Amino acid sequence: MTPQPIRTVVIVGGGTAGWMTAATLVKLMGPLLKIRLIESEEIGTVGVGEATIPQIRNFNGTLGLDENEFIRETQGSFKLGIEFADWLREGHSYIHAFGVVGGRDLGLVQFYHYWLKLHRAGLAPALGAYTFNHIAARNNKFMRPLDRPNSPLGSIAYAFHFDAGLYARFLRRRSEPAGVERIEGKVVDVTLNPESGFVESVQMDSGARISGDLFIDCSGFRGLLIEQALQTGYEDWSHWLPVNRALAVPCASAQPFTPYTRSTAREGGWQWRIPLQHRTGNGYVYCSDHVSDDQAAATLLGKLDGAALADPRPLRFVTGMRKQFWNRNVVAIGLSSGFLEPLESTSIHFIQTSISKLIEYFPDRRFDPVAIAEYNRQVQFEFERSRDFIILHYKANERSGEFWRRCREMGIPDTLSQKIELFQRNGRIHRENQELFAEVSWLQVMVGQGILPQTWHPLVDLLPEDELRHMVESTRAVLENSASVMPTHAEYIAQNCRAHPV
Repeated sequence: MTPQPIRTVVIVGGGTAGWMTAATLVKLMGPLLKIRLIESEEIGTVGVGEATIPQIRNFNGTLGLDENEFIRETQGSFKLGIEFADWLREGHSYIHAFGVVGGRDLGLVQFYHYWLKLHRAGLAPALGAYTFNHIAARNNKFMRPLDRPNSPLGSIAYAFHFDAGLYARFLRRRSEPAGVERIEGKVVDVTLNPESGFVESVQMDSGARISGDLFIDCSGFRGLLIEQALQTGYEDWSHWLPVNRALAVPCASAQPFTPYTRSTAREGGWQWRIPLQHRTGNGYVYCSDHVSDDQAAATLLGKLDGAALADPRPLRFVTGMRKQFWNRNVVAIGLSSGFLEPLESTSIHFIQTSISKLIEYFPDRRFDPVAIAEYNRQVQFEFERSRDFIILHYKANERSGEFWRRCREMGIPDTLSQKIELFQRNGRIHRENQELFAEVSWLQVMVGQGILPQTWHPLVDLLPEDELRHMVESTRAVLENSASVMPTHAEYIAQNCRAHPV
């Protein structure tokens, strides 16, 4: 067949999603494409997605970003995991840490099965005591991994906190000189081809028409192209994830400078705390059925570590996903594709994976429906499995209050029920088709939320108890000793990537 290559890509919307998309396309496909990005200074972006997961390092690496420069330019900090305070019950806390649980590879049986036998007998403390990132985070320590393959210091997994608005501007400064054309203004109309239904062009408030072959919708919750123009449809998950509003507010920085995100359960939802170099990001995600906007604002402002630097900014949303992420010649990326609340810092990751899958299935002007269907299937799988992981936090709780009782008593997807039952019965965790959250993540959250297996792997019983105790406790000692030599989070940033004062 005669090639019919895509020549012009139009990205509608800037912000994190738009500029991540533009930066990737111009880096990888720049000579092949004319890339135009439309955004308006008058239309604000959500911009509260300041916490990430470790895969963001792969994305930044693909763009060739210098990590220290990136941290400085975004007022960033490092992240070893997420603390969940009061989620199981008031006064209880655990950390979903990045990286491995335990130490060296034990072969067929994972370390936590050995820990579980001792823990059940009252001979071993909580799981976090055997998780390197948990130990480092609790002591506010951080460093990048060293070249020590047999040491915990050689495999430190980490992500970032950063100012999403500064990140978008950082990418814009790199993308425009590389060939991305930025167009200022608002889209006021969309022209569809009367036969195919494809988007042919968008009309600006200036009267100009911008045509293209492929359109990427980064317009946020509005879904300007994917929903308003193409009426793609939306799958509502509010019955499983009932929080539907958020208030976001920055506050002055406070000590200690923690290398982790904190999520604290509240009456009708949860509050986030994200430490940056120049401020701390905060927000209250809540269900309006149980907490009023005024109550939420009072709770949020009353629980800040420092003085508020602005008025709380309200957001309204419906958890769920588009029925198609790629429809005709429009691909939705970012909030236009769907929204899972930011409990596990997945929003920026979904942008990243959507971009990578778009590159993998990049079309020509025939827009092969088989490739589009496969793209949609893969993105849907990632949304659904990540949805299950977030539901788990709500379902497994022992808190009092109407909201938390509602979550505890709600029905859940069969895929999640099966995962919980498998773990409860014998401690097994099955990761299907490289779903986003690996076994170690499911382990930490299920144990943290009070779900313990009834038994452990039978091979554990082959090890005499004195050898078992020695192996488990020596692992703990190695992890603690390794963490003790690390600098503090504040010291590491001061030495390597301190940002200029704002």
